[in-house]
Amino acid sequence: MNEVRTRYAPSPTGYMHIGNLRTALYEYLIAKKFKGKFILRIEDTDQERLVEDSLEVIYKTLELVGIKYDEGPYFQSERLDIYKPYAEQLVEKGEAYYCFCTKDRLDTLRKKQEEAGEFAHYDYNCRNLAKEEIDEKLKHNQQYVIRQKMPLAGETTFDDVVYGNIKVDNSELEDQILLKTDGFPTYNFANVVDDHLMNITHVVRGSEYLSSTPKYNLLYNSFGWEIPTYVHLPLILNEEGHKLSKRLGDKSFEDLLEEGYLVEAVINFIALLGWSPGDEREFFTLKELEENFTIEGISKSPSVFDKTKLKWMNAEYIRKMDLIKFAELIKNQIIGEIGNELDYIKIAKLLQKRVELLTEVESYLGVFKSVAEYSSELYIHKKMKTDQEIALSSLQLAIKRLTELDENQYTEEILHDTLISLAAEQGLKNGQLLWPLRVALTGTEQSPGGAIELIEIFGKSKSINRINEAIGKLMKGE
Repeated sequence: MNEVRTRYAPSPTGYMHIGNLRTALYEYLIAKKFKGKFILRIEDTDQERLVEDSLEVIYKTLELVGIKYDEGPYFQSERLDIYKPYAEQLVEKGEAYYCFCTKDRLDTLRKKQEEAGEFAHYDYNCRNLAKEEIDEKLKHNQQYVIRQKMPLAGETTFDDVVYGNIKVDNSELEDQILLKTDGFPTYNFANVVDDHLMNITHVVRGSEYLSSTPKYNLLYNSFGWEIPTYVHLPLILNEEGHKLSKRLGDKSFEDLLEEGYLVEAVINFIALLGWSPGDEREFFTLKELEENFTIEGISKSPSVFDKTKLKWMNAEYIRKMDLIKFAELIKNQIIGEIGNELDYIKIAKLLQKRVELLTEVESYLGVFKSVAEYSSELYIHKKMKTDQEIALSSLQLAIKRLTELDENQYTEEILHDTLISLAAEQGLKNGQLLWPLRVALTGTEQSPGGAIELIEIFGKSKSINRINEAIGKLMKGE
């Protein structure tokens, strides 16, 4: 078997959408699976659609997810002198022809076809021009494009690894443009020429390209080149059943990161949009994907981009992450919100059990800045069996015991043993002691942690100050 060579060939026309990223990932994994090469090629021949900074988005995304290309980047705009001779070669072979139709004529033709309810297509006006007429037009520098001469009858068939044998009626294939009036090749033509010259063995792309693949194969056959292995990927649909689209509000890769998703979780999730490992396993690092990915595992059925599933997976990644790594990820958020007074690693340990997205961190930080304004009604909790009287007594007992501890004893383990023992000594249920402490420390029913966790984070001085303030309010009946 020849060396497997795949290529990721994005057009720098905007953001990195999920389908593009999945294509890049699968191409990379196929190359790795067969110990081959993964090539990056920038298809920038459509100059009108280029978007500033799109290249940086491509480079940054591949770097973030850990996809390293073995060759490239190649730029089609820097290879323009390559394509025209190949187009002219096809003209000489009778497989393509010069078309001198003006834009006005084509616009008029398209309008008439639409008015007649016909599918817009080229009408072969220049397909059979006499050589003398062509030479005359070229002599007078009349603008032209070069069109591929499609067979008018019969079928074109090809095999796809995922979808099997595909047949297309040749009458459905329009004489596509290969070379535009500005000398730039069209996407389809440059694609074929570059894939051949770069020895690409596996062409991996979305299933929306299935219908245009016969055009590619007819070009390969015209040149007498070897046809690559095709791997067409299933559609990715949103939860409403539509193809993912930025216009419909679906998220790009950058959007997901800004919403607080981890790169590793997004890549893991995307890998499973159209591929199955053959068992129930759901969590893969990029390295594990390299080891386990198979072309046979790719499905032909559309996949649904389930945001609920992605959020769940992201939460699982956060839970399993090394604490120090997680703390460093959210350090700036914590310090920017509450300063350096409290240990950000202890806060991160607390939040790691609770947040599903990195952007949720900020919503939990308010309690570390100040106690919320609250009513003593919060101390009434049927499940915990507390009321204001029990709360006051519990807080007074707790503050006496907490005052007796040294600062270095304010660890979760010692605080737990101290407070649970205190409850037992006083004949209290754990909740009758811990619930009032939680309210006193935060002023809220829903804090990011329990009383023991919060006391450890606040430390001796801040904890005692907050509890004393709460005792004072209860004694005043506030």
